[in-house]
Amino acid sequence: MGWPMSPGVGDDDKLDIAGTSQVLRRSAKMLGPYRKRAVLAAVFLVAWTAMLVAGPLLVRRGIDSGLEQNDATALNTSVVLYIAAAIASYWFYRLAVVNLAIVGEGFLRDLRNRVFGRILKHSMPFFDRNKSGVLISRMTSDVDSLQDLVQMGLLMFVSAVLLLTASAVTLLLLSWKLFLLCLVTLPPVAAASVKFHRDSNKAFLAVRDSVGTTLSSLQEGISGVRIVQAFARESAEAEKFAVTNRQLYRTHMDSVKVAAWYLPVVEIAGAITTAIALGVGGWLIVEGQVTLGTVAAFILILQSMFGPVQQLSQLFNLVQSGAASLNKIYQLLDEPLEQQDDNASVPLPAGGAIEVDNVGFSYVEGEPVLDGVSVTIPAKERIAFVGPTGAGKSTLAKVIARFYDPTVGAVRVGGVDLREVSQDSLRSGIVVVPQEGFLFAGTVADNIRLARPAASDAEVRSAVERIGVAPIFDALPDGLNTEVRERGTRLSAGEKQLVSLARAALVDPDILVLDEATSSIDPGTEAIVEAAMETLMQARTVIVIAHRLSTSERCDRVAVIDAGGITELGTHDALITQGGHYADLYNAWTQVV
Repeated sequence: MGWPMSPGVGDDDKLDIAGTSQVLRRSAKMLGPYRKRAVLAAVFLVAWTAMLVAGPLLVRRGIDSGLEQNDATALNTSVVLYIAAAIASYWFYRLAVVNLAIVGEGFLRDLRNRVFGRILKHSMPFFDRNKSGVLISRMTSDVDSLQDLVQMGLLMFVSAVLLLTASAVTLLLLSWKLFLLCLVTLPPVAAASVKFHRDSNKAFLAVRDSVGTTLSSLQEGISGVRIVQAFARESAEAEKFAVTNRQLYRTHMDSVKVAAWYLPVVEIAGAITTAIALGVGGWLIVEGQVTLGTVAAFILILQSMFGPVQQLSQLFNLVQSGAASLNKIYQLLDEPLEQQDDNASVPLPAGGAIEVDNVGFSYVEGEPVLDGVSVTIPAKERIAFVGPTGAGKSTLAKVIARFYDPTVGAVRVGGVDLREVSQDSLRSGIVVVPQEGFLFAGTVADNIRLARPAASDAEVRSAVERIGVAPIFDALPDGLNTEVRERGTRLSAGEKQLVSLARAALVDPDILVLDEATSSIDPGTEAIVEAAMETLMQARTVIVIAHRLSTSERCDRVAVIDAGGITELGTHDALITQGGHYADLYNAWTQVV
């Protein structure tokens, strides 16, 4: 009945012939390392096809030379050769499957690696433009679509083409008269195949859309189960899912109906063709124009042709779907990197002042988040960015760390524009500690070593001791070798943040950006984290995004950011005395505290 398709596609899955050809040509180039295996698989498939065609020809020999002429030797030889051909076809097909699997799975493995590696090289604007769900679907649903093509589709497609071609040539050589008569069923089968392709393509695209909608509904319901239960919305959510599930059922049934009318057409065509071959072949035998063995071989080969016809009709959608998935993946691979090193890249100057020169920035064109920001931060100064939510303080810090490039203006360190600095030097010279520490599956040491993969156990231990948190990690079941589990669920929020601080200590950067690392931590561990932060901030330039104004008190200067610009700049005491916006914020904060 067709092939299962991956969810989440629509009209954009349709490629014209030129687009499909271009994608397939590019894929052929990527198969370079596997070319020998592909050739070997093709050789085995050709040999397998030859063995399949040889079977009916040996039957012909057994009948004509053995039975008709009562030659036991010829009959026995034909039987032995037939068994040998059957055994050989098994091994040739098996070897073809193995080699094609090596080619296909190797191609998919390399493709996954290239896509994931490319995604990780992109800068933050790329992730703003592309939803994480869409990127994940490139690695899952689109690759799954290719998986179907690679695992069986490619094998069936090539073998069907070879078998059809070899069978047609053999039939023509056996009896051109019978061959021409059997072509009478070709036009209706061809017309039915064209209609099947058109209808099934539409039906399967609808199935994939419905699968995507159903999965989204399922994921939403499970992810929000606490809210669902809190407001007793179980029945409503179940009914909502039932609606999408019914639509999925209907689209699947539509695809079944398409296959249900097409497959019998091919079967009937095969029966009619066999009847023609049998009737006309019998008459030709009586007339002495062909032998009984020839007619028998003709019918056997004819019977094997209609299976490949069905397969090719159904596989066309799979090939088209695979080409569309490849096209999306190639578009992702071809998207240019906004930040990348070139031959002119230079190291980040050590110990230089940070100069923010008339910087403007927009996430969306025409909607500036920063506008004309200028400030100089001397080396080893601590400066706090404060302001209301959405004022632009986090954005300014991200521009200084070069997570984003300014839309206008420039950020320089030691007089060098950050756009000219190599990525490796930049990331070792400027380290950002986010508000919530993100951990990967692995040990505590593995997560700390993320900052410097080549760091030894001793260096990891030294980084932990340097910020004074070794006793915290030593208290864990296996110390620094404790498994944190996925997303660090085994550790508390405070322990996760200490891992983030230890990462920064391991890198030992000149410039440290702290996104108020204690704002989401319980009071019990806040003091420990603050002590670690204080140690980490020694003897380096520090930019703090201050959500709690107690942090700004400990900084050398405070920059008040509002409406995308710096409205006040000075020491904590001077700004309080000035009585401006910062003084109002501080007074309001102290009253709440």
